[in-house]
Amino acid sequence: MNLSAKAICGLGAFAKLCDLRGDQDRAAEYREIAKKYAARWVQEADDGDHFRLAFDRPGTWSQKYNLVWDQILGLGLFPHAVKEKEMAYYKNVQNRYGLPLDNRATYTKLDWVLWTATLTQNREDFNALVKPVFMFLNETPDRRPMTDWYFTDTARRRGFTARPVVGGVFLQMLYNKNLWTNYADREKTKAGNWAPIPQPPHMLSLVPTSEQHPATWRYTTAKPPATWCMPGYDDSGWKKGLAGFGTKHTPGAVVRTHWNTSNIWLRREFDVKVKKPKHLALRIHHDEDAVVFLNGRRVGQYPGYTTEYQSIEIDSEALRSGRNLLAIHCEQTKGGQYIDVGIDVIVPATSKHFGRMRENVESPGLGTFFREFSLKKRTISGVAF
Repeated sequence: MNLSAKAICGLGAFAKLCDLRGDQDRAAEYREIAKKYAARWVQEADDGDHFRLAFDRPGTWSQKYNLVWDQILGLGLFPHAVKEKEMAYYKNVQNRYGLPLDNRATYTKLDWVLWTATLTQNREDFNALVKPVFMFLNETPDRRPMTDWYFTDTARRRGFTARPVVGGVFLQMLYNKNLWTNYADREKTKAGNWAPIPQPPHMLSLVPTSEQHPATWRYTTAKPPATWCMPGYDDSGWKKGLAGFGTKHTPGAVVRTHWNTSNIWLRREFDVKVKKPKHLALRIHHDEDAVVFLNGRRVGQYPGYTTEYQSIEIDSEALRSGRNLLAIHCEQTKGGQYIDVGIDVIVPATSKHFGRMRENVESPGLGTFFREFSLKKRTISGVAF
């Protein structure tokens, strides 16, 4: 949750940068995206008297120190009540020598504790979190320069010594504009004439996911033979189901077929009737570990989980003209679960042939099907031209 809050603040900060460049339309666009995700964050992370460590981990907690940028940068994305609720919880769960990073271990990061202490901009809250840190510095049995990584129950050093990151203890100064501008105003470069913002590629849907329209897959929850991902494998004994597969309330999931076992294997055939494209991307939402095969060749292995659909470039050499097979294995351990995969054609924004490609890319059963997304709606990884 802390890292997702950081990403949301990053979107809001990008909107601020667009404002500074005079790009008001883009600023409004990204500010609205940031507000939407912040509202989802508040709703989906809520765990009663605090907010979770991760979206699908009830009964957990963590420091949300990255929320400091919401106020320091004047983004106004998260309600102040969020920070007050977190602070009240922190004061109840911290140890003698400080507030742990989260519920998984007793160690903490000294600099981030001091970030967290500034969240509510209340002096009593600040003192409540800083006082145990002061005790640590006085009572730690480790006689060496200040560490920023230590155990909050024993005051012992976990690792790191005298690192520059301890400058983070001065974060409170950033809330005082008159103070930091005394230094910022000394900047002499006066840079301008910024380069134009790179344009994201167009995405043409070759094999649609089930975000908008259901697609039929063959699937089994019983471990198949090793050849299950090959085009010639006989899957006639497998069940048929509409994607996506998973359990309700999994973040970002569009569940049409209930799947709650530890493993699922899926196969889907499709035809390619156009010239083989140079760049392909998987459109995937997985929870948890997923391995994807195209015509028997492994094109992607994705550990962990996502909370929304993402686009990740794959090697286009595995694609054939004519009949193709997309096969997936997804493994689940705990929490929510979900799997859905499609394939997109990546077209550079500068391509002169985009219109023709849009007309020619066909998806089985849908005729000519087109979707165009920019980075505001899609996460695109590993795309380079």
